[in-house]
Amino acid sequence: MNILVIEDEEKVATFLKHGLEEQGHDVRIARDGAAGQQLALDNEFHIVLLDLILPGIHGVKVCQTIKKEKPFLPILMLTALGTTDDKLAGFESGADDYLVKPFEFKELLARIKALTKRSQASSVVEKANLLSVGDLQLDLDKKVALRGNKVIALTAKEFSLLEYLIKNKGRVMSRIDIAAEVWNLNFDSGTNVVEVYVNILRKKIDRDFPVKLIQTRIGLGYVIQQP
Repeated sequence: MNILVIEDEEKVATFLKHGLEEQGHDVRIARDGAAGQQLALDNEFHIVLLDLILPGIHGVKVCQTIKKEKPFLPILMLTALGTTDDKLAGFESGADDYLVKPFEFKELLARIKALTKRSQASSVVEKANLLSVGDLQLDLDKKVALRGNKVIALTAKEFSLLEYLIKNKGRVMSRIDIAAEVWNLNFDSGTNVVEVYVNILRKKIDRDFPVKLIQTRIGLGYVIQQP
């Protein structure tokens, strides 16, 4: 598995890296909150081991940010802070589990195994019923679009267009492909129906947010992705 360890104590980070690598895992280390947060958002990991007290960005904030962008990525907090209030703060920030230092390494391995197994099961549900890109989610069962905590009102055709783009996220889709898939039309270069609906989607899902997900590739088509 690919494991991210966000831990500022060098001895603890080295201990975790060596121990996990001996179990056959690939391990990346980040020594502060900002670096760990960026690594988690820019790369694919099976689990994050996160210290609570970090230089730069506090572990609670790091956890909240990661979970907002990658809700199904398991986060296991590893910290010396073991009071009930500390644990509640960790869980309320989105952490999936909480392990107090010092701990037995075999217990850590058991927690990792349980969390990643649970995550794999959740991913199956996500793939079947929930599409996402960045903080935008599309619930195929309820026909609801969410960006952050905001419900985005879409018509049936707008929903179909957004679903098609997200199912092909990261890929540039031509106007011809979009027209054929969403409208079941042989594309007529004289119609601007695709441009009109893409602009409508932009206004609804991008206008009020700093990160713009729908991007134009001039002469090629459109792509939806996290910049």
